[in-house]
Amino acid sequence: MHRIGILALLHESNTFIESPTTLERFVQDVAVFGQDILGKFQSSHHEIGGFIQGLDDVQIVPIGAYRATPAGAITREAWETIVEDLLERTGRVLPLDGLLVAAHGAAVAEHAPDADGDFLSRLRTLVGPNIPIVATLDPHANLSAKMVAACDALTAYRTNPHLDQHARGLEAARLLLGILKGSIRPTQCAEFLPMIINIERQSTDEPHLKQIYDLADEQLKDPRVLSNSILLGFPYADVQEMGSAIVVLTDDDPPLARRLAKELYDAIWQAREAMEGVLISVDSALDLVEQQPSKRFCLLDMGDNVGGGSAADGTILAQCLADRKIGPSFVCIYDPQSVEHCNRLGLGQSIAFTIGGKTDAQHGAPWLCKATITSFHEGRFSEDRPRHGGITQFDQGASVVLQVDDSPMSVLLTSRRMVPFSLNQLTSCGIDPESFRVLVAKGVHAPLAAYREVCDGFLRVNTPGSTCADLFELDYRNRRKPLYPLEKLV
Repeated sequence: MHRIGILALLHESNTFIESPTTLERFVQDVAVFGQDILGKFQSSHHEIGGFIQGLDDVQIVPIGAYRATPAGAITREAWETIVEDLLERTGRVLPLDGLLVAAHGAAVAEHAPDADGDFLSRLRTLVGPNIPIVATLDPHANLSAKMVAACDALTAYRTNPHLDQHARGLEAARLLLGILKGSIRPTQCAEFLPMIINIERQSTDEPHLKQIYDLADEQLKDPRVLSNSILLGFPYADVQEMGSAIVVLTDDDPPLARRLAKELYDAIWQAREAMEGVLISVDSALDLVEQQPSKRFCLLDMGDNVGGGSAADGTILAQCLADRKIGPSFVCIYDPQSVEHCNRLGLGQSIAFTIGGKTDAQHGAPWLCKATITSFHEGRFSEDRPRHGGITQFDQGASVVLQVDDSPMSVLLTSRRMVPFSLNQLTSCGIDPESFRVLVAKGVHAPLAAYREVCDGFLRVNTPGSTCADLFELDYRNRRKPLYPLEKLV
């Protein structure tokens, strides 16, 4: 019986954020080992759940899994502690017949800009050249040659919002078992485009990208093609590898892999102008909301995109909605200090205080408002349906619901940064999302999977911040050049 190890190291690192990601951030989110991995992920929508389900008739050897909510670059100490721990745990369970690895592809450590390439290369060195390694990637990966060289096969999620993570885990398990049975001999080709797809353009449901994925799906009809992946890229990791890429995996046919990778490369390059951001200002977005009073809108706060590492305490949309009294409206803001202050005051108290804007100066000034405390909550909730990220259990910490006194607005204050991936974030706190005309979600595409159940329209708003969608506003210092559209290439 084959012995298959399972590892995970997942982080999306935003280098435009000053505060780094420490080991504590991983421990707070996911740091599980051995059999506890099965309990954590076996019934999840995550790719690790797919790994587990797809490994029939083998001995599963769960080793270790680390994940942290997107934030700043990982400290040297945290990265080395995590990688050395995973390598040591892997060494302890050798010999293995194969490894399945859930990676991300946009992790950055202070001393290792290509952090995923660093980890996968060190893992390859440990296990040697003969043990197959198959890894999954987020499509927001900034693919590197080191990632490709370290793995026998790479496969990335095909949807954004990410709803197919479990399916990609199953695919990875199938590929690994095929290698071990000798039924396939993967040959992998990567192509690196001199461009970055704007984050606002990275919805795989929209026509400009759907045509590319349709072509990729057409390629998969050839039985010689084992897998193909489109790496959209993560523009908030200012590293040499930043940009879009293609990976094609064929069965012992390198020329075919190269030809099909180039075919996808050419299709994206020819559509490059459609991959530039369509940017809507705050005022323009609110004007559109006011012009359609019968619709319920979700305003996507692109500059404070928590799933891209941002602060989660941006106040710009909240202040503008309150000033224009567009409502009823809802916004969630990370502010542990204000949560603590409300806890001291108690239920029903009306207070004037500043909310949000405390992490940095990028996402709006602290918002001075008068509000009434309407409820307190522990902040834990769950999600049983496939949602972006494959996460089923959430903890946003102690939370408080406020009703703004001079505006038809409700505010949810949390003591932990929380990605807006589930409507249960609201309903668990007694908030009915259908009672509002405007809902603010601090994301770009990830919230759609949940919020489209209650919203008639979505507006991606070009707010400032560490995840600003205007690439020309970001102070790149380390990226490769030239890179379209930052440099106009023909």
